[in-house]
Amino acid sequence: MRLVTWNVLWRFEPDWRARERGILATLERLRPDVVGIQECWGLPGRSQAHVIADRLGMHAGFVAPSLPPVPEPPEHPDQAGVLMGVGLVSRHPIEALSEHVLPVSHRQVAPVALQARIEHAGTPFDVIVAATEWEPAFADDHLAQTRRLAELMAEDATVPRFLLADLNCDATQPEFAPLAAVADDTWDLGGGDPDAVTLSSAVPFAPLEATKEIDRRVDHVLARRGAGVVVDSAFTVDAPVGGRFPSDHFPVVADVRLGSRSG
Repeated sequence: MRLVTWNVLWRFEPDWRARERGILATLERLRPDVVGIQECWGLPGRSQAHVIADRLGMHAGFVAPSLPPVPEPPEHPDQAGVLMGVGLVSRHPIEALSEHVLPVSHRQVAPVALQARIEHAGTPFDVIVAATEWEPAFADDHLAQTRRLAELMAEDATVPRFLLADLNCDATQPEFAPLAAVADDTWDLGGGDPDAVTLSSAVPFAPLEATKEIDRRVDHVLARRGAGVVVDSAFTVDAPVGGRFPSDHFPVVADVRLGSRSG
């Protein structure tokens, strides 16, 4: 089974429509079974997750709000009235979709994480999709949010559980520690390149001001420890599509096999 997590840069510049075509082309090539999407745009009854699912013949879910806050006023007309959220695309049916509010003390609106049960034949499993705080001045919120995600990862050990997230930290930073205590990084289990990054200054429109995150592997596919998951490979896709990077983040891909139910 192929899991992908990807921060797709909402409807920010440059040219979100052209970038979305690159996102779709990349996912068509990857042929994923599950995709967690951060900075996913949403409208009433429709989201970028649904656009992707329609193209790939899959199922979709979406919840909002998420981070970062949408620009006010909008930067261009295509942003007006559009939500910032997290999305899920799955080859298998999505059941019991819910949302969890992540803690905040600085922002006026709290982001939510998406949780869903995936009805995979023989071995159902859970997926959580989230994006966390990134601003250094809000490091207390960042840590509180990863602690909450760690709590969610540790719940209900009857089925495997995965976190597909832009955590805005790598495995060496303190915000990652709560998750390291309860989950395994599929990147390490799958022999991912130890020097790989997912927010790269090589992308012309990368946020160089994000000094806490730039040129680090801040996007992660984590598996709850003890879930019987085998990881065959893990990698990023860091090449442009038709001369254009689809996002400022690179997608993370993990090829996994599910063992028997734990618990």
